[in-house]
Amino acid sequence: LSERQYWGSDLQLPKIPFEEIMYNDESAYKWLCTLKKVGIVLLTGAATRQGELVKLGHRIGFLRLTFYGPTWQVQDKADANNVAYTTGKLCFHTDYPVLQHPPGVQFLHCIKQTAAGGESEVVDGFHVTNKLKKRNPEAYQILSSTPVDYTDVGVDYCDFAMQCKQRIIDVDSRGQAVRINYNNATRDTVFDIPAEKVRPFYAALKEFDDLLNSAEHKFTYKLKPGDIVTFDNWRVLHGRQSYQSGSEVTRHLEGAYADWDVVMSRLRLLRRSVVNRD
Repeated sequence: LSERQYWGSDLQLPKIPFEEIMYNDESAYKWLCTLKKVGIVLLTGAATRQGELVKLGHRIGFLRLTFYGPTWQVQDKADANNVAYTTGKLCFHTDYPVLQHPPGVQFLHCIKQTAAGGESEVVDGFHVTNKLKKRNPEAYQILSSTPVDYTDVGVDYCDFAMQCKQRIIDVDSRGQAVRINYNNATRDTVFDIPAEKVRPFYAALKEFDDLLNSAEHKFTYKLKPGDIVTFDNWRVLHGRQSYQSGSEVTRHLEGAYADWDVVMSRLRLLRRSVVNRD
């Protein structure tokens, strides 16, 4: 499980039927192992109604409750309190860097898909940070040591006013990336670092962002109704192409989160079940 499989635009998106992982331990074990190694797995054939992610949460243990609720609906809303609830393009980001401990895994279930536009985009953040570290060690050092302010204020599942500092690239004691914290939509206007460090920071951030958006690194696909994409929110940055709004909802995803502690607990239990059966 310690071996990651890095990828770029050449990603062969792993796919497993939803019903298999729900009722077959070997398939569920394969799903979670692949999720840990590759960072993303597509589950296919789920029902096109709300509630399938609650079932998925029960399969692994439980879902992560956030200020947007146990699950949340991604669709065009007139009074949107989040950029995801619009029809506009979403740039590459990780979710919830405004939390001290962001959710480790994200689930997005496609219930309805627009005919034109709305394609999903993902990029392997760890693969990109490795490239950045080799190409420009100074930029890597800046992004892995500079505290960045994030903020999010609003009303959804409940009212909230969040604020925290995160390094865009979190590293371990060996200097290896273990989590990406990057979301321009919630990056604060406050940036309290010495003035002489501002320009080098933005130069480093631009280089990182350019790598994220390069054709060789990003993978584009379009969810079909019944698809559930599951991915590592600490590693995989995701985005969306824009689409046209209509008189009624044309695109509807249901989202949910889980923590890696819960996922790894289930993976270990499934491994015992699979090994004992063999």
